[in-house]
Amino acid sequence: MRALLLFVAFAVALSCVSALDNGLSLTPPMGWCQWERFRCNVDCANDPDNCIAEKLFTDMADRMASDGWLDVGYNQVNIDDCYLAMSRNSSGYLVPDPNRFPHGLPWLGDYIHSKGLKFGVYEDFGTQTCAGYPGVEGYIDIDAKTFAYWGADMLKLDGCNSNVSDMTAGYTNMTHALNATGRPMVYSCSWPDYVRISGTPPDYNLVATYCNLWRLFDDIDDTWDSVHSIINYWGDNQDTLIPVAGPGHWNDMDMLIIGNFGLSFEQSKTQMAFWCLLASPLLISADLRAISDEAKDILQNKEVIAINQDPAGVQGRRQYQDSNQEIWSRPLANGDTAIVLFNPQNCCQQRITFQFSQVGISASQAKLRDLFAHEDLGVATGNYTAIVNGNGVVMLRATPVA
Repeated sequence: MRALLLFVAFAVALSCVSALDNGLSLTPPMGWCQWERFRCNVDCANDPDNCIAEKLFTDMADRMASDGWLDVGYNQVNIDDCYLAMSRNSSGYLVPDPNRFPHGLPWLGDYIHSKGLKFGVYEDFGTQTCAGYPGVEGYIDIDAKTFAYWGADMLKLDGCNSNVSDMTAGYTNMTHALNATGRPMVYSCSWPDYVRISGTPPDYNLVATYCNLWRLFDDIDDTWDSVHSIINYWGDNQDTLIPVAGPGHWNDMDMLIIGNFGLSFEQSKTQMAFWCLLASPLLISADLRAISDEAKDILQNKEVIAINQDPAGVQGRRQYQDSNQEIWSRPLANGDTAIVLFNPQNCCQQRITFQFSQVGISASQAKLRDLFAHEDLGVATGNYTAIVNGNGVVMLRATPVA
């Protein structure tokens, strides 16, 4: 009986906590994040250009403003783990490492804002972050106020060093605390991933009520196997994931690794195509100071980005799969359809044919455009066939012909 009363009391308390109320992320966030490329490199004595320090983030803000990234929609610079001092100050506040961030986080936020960009920070729901820095457990209200004071526009809240059983209360309490600051901050939750790992199916409807975006699968690595496993997970679980995605709340496939070391040219196009078709946040984790023109062209492809940023916010769907080919599609706000033809084979080209009925095109004819080749393909009737390279995609936009 006591357990039942406690459960009822918690349920009532939860219903009184304000749901997320920031009006943000009506399309998936776009920007840059340090983690996959630079990890937790704090050796500034020997690697001053690449360590997690003030200079890295001002360098990236400069590049984003000057090299066309902001022009195509990438407007966020996010700090991930390893920026804090190893303990709170005497008043209990979070502080950045004073040697690596000598000007402090409000100054860095102002610098990033001065470039026309937004500023994101990282913390962890538990007692410590994944790398062992102070977590927010026991400090949710004070830390939310700290993030607002720093000028943060986005918070990613990880879930290391915590109890999964505490996450529903903890993550929703952070929602309430962020709302209470009065500063709109995009809220990225790792909550469902830790619930999944524990063996319990996440309640995505609840997560979508309290978070703008959420991690729900393994961290990405700089490998094709990692990218492919994420694509497969989204396809295998699409009936669960598609209904909860939309303006203001997104399933996060993790960072874009295009421009690093692990993907070929074809594999890089494939990552970009799927992250855009599946309405994932687009957070680049590469060195923008040294990125190749080839990678930059993929990441700055306006036609592909337009699919990701489509205002209807419908997550794409895998329509067909066998060992040699996959057909995916996504309906767009203006009545067009985005289509990805994917060849998962390593070695060979594949001829892939889709029927209009497979991808949701009701018209008998449609104009097709190849979004990576930037080429109009003419009018097709009923179906279309493309040759797709190994580990590669052909990404199309189909416009019905009346």
